[in-house]
Amino acid sequence: MENTEIIKGLQAIVGAERVVTNEAAVAEETKDAIGFRRYERADGVFDVPQALCAVKVKSTEEASQVLAFLNANKVKTTPRTGGSSVTQGIEPVEGAVMLDGSEITGIYKIDEVNMQVTTGCGMPLQALEDQLNAMGYTTGHSPQSLPLAQMGGLVATRSIGQWSTLYGGIENLLVGLEAVMADGQIIRIKNVPRRSTGPDLRNLFLGCEGTLGFITEVTVKIFKYKPDERWMCAYQIGSMQDGLDAIREIMVEGYRPAVVRLHDPAEVMTLFGGVAEDGKALMLFLADGPKAIADATGAGVDAIVKKHGAESLGTKPVESWIETRNNISNELEETSEQMHDMGTCVDTCEISASWSEIGEIYKAVCARAEAEMENLIVIGGHSSHSYINGTNIYFQFLFQVTEEHTVKEDYMHVIRIIMEETLARGGSIAHHHGSGKYRTAWMPQEHGSSYPLMYKLKEALDPNGILNEGILLV
Repeated sequence: MENTEIIKGLQAIVGAERVVTNEAAVAEETKDAIGFRRYERADGVFDVPQALCAVKVKSTEEASQVLAFLNANKVKTTPRTGGSSVTQGIEPVEGAVMLDGSEITGIYKIDEVNMQVTTGCGMPLQALEDQLNAMGYTTGHSPQSLPLAQMGGLVATRSIGQWSTLYGGIENLLVGLEAVMADGQIIRIKNVPRRSTGPDLRNLFLGCEGTLGFITEVTVKIFKYKPDERWMCAYQIGSMQDGLDAIREIMVEGYRPAVVRLHDPAEVMTLFGGVAEDGKALMLFLADGPKAIADATGAGVDAIVKKHGAESLGTKPVESWIETRNNISNELEETSEQMHDMGTCVDTCEISASWSEIGEIYKAVCARAEAEMENLIVIGGHSSHSYINGTNIYFQFLFQVTEEHTVKEDYMHVIRIIMEETLARGGSIAHHHGSGKYRTAWMPQEHGSSYPLMYKLKEALDPNGILNEGILLV
């Protein structure tokens, strides 16, 4: 089908005003926030495949009709909602149609009896939280992208929030959903607390990054919101490994603070202005819930970290972190332009591993990056999401761009080091941002002998291969 016919067909479904064809506006729909792209844009370069158009659907029924049309004509399609991807997850293949669900908004039902809320895929998380907080509730989901993120994308990327040690990731919060398959079929997974009726079909869409279907509605749990009953404290501790050992004991002993963060000495200097002594790591804890539980959790945490040599720094560093933790989402482009003016590129990459391996991965990545990259300014990281059997490391890196047009090459050099050292020790190469396009090359090693199942799912659910080509599948 000719491009003009595709556009006319889409206009017939949703109306001409909601089929965006202006080149600049379409490019805006494909703007991913991965670090090297931000630098390129500040450099006046936009080297992203050009989408044919963007279609802004306002309902599940419209999404169904659009996908049925695109599938019948084998048109590549890139789903998106909030556009806060940092992994090239919303960058299209050339000539693809951007299927934008950000106008499927609305809080459909706040169910205070069953403690759940149902929204459209384009519902902004910040607006949802604001309304719930005013009623004395919270989703318990607070990613750094909170000011930008929308509900469908959070499910599709298997998101996690900064209060995760208590509330879990989006997979722990999701109750049910509605989605549209590649051929336009609408499916619904009902809202129940638990089922034993075969595989959990929610997991077809959790983390699929739009490759298996387009999420249009989600239902998540809600919790009592008690910010005035929190316990919090910051500590300095001898080393990153000392901190990891202390966190492991906290988790193994059964404590569940909402926030458990460990920042290495590099981040203490770059992000916290040296609040801890030189060479020491910083730990931040926050216990949420009823005061009795929060205080008991705080007492347990305090005893464990002091046993590992930690010294209290009081509540101020935690309070400061709470106040500023999401600023980067609102200031991303401005920060990138400032970094560009200094000839530097900055970004993050997060991985996970078991307790026995995570410290070695951290040390190996930092040592190798420092040895291999003469233009590396700093690499560091933090642990921010912990479990009884392991934790994550959220690497942050900054490098000098030494020559024009080499930013992507240098960026991927750091990423390759992180991927290789993580895989060599049995870790996972993506903890919570989704894998996007820039990690796809490592997917066979990540999944090993289970990887063929990914292709079988794709063949069964999207036989024409129209949805988000280049994600997850090599």
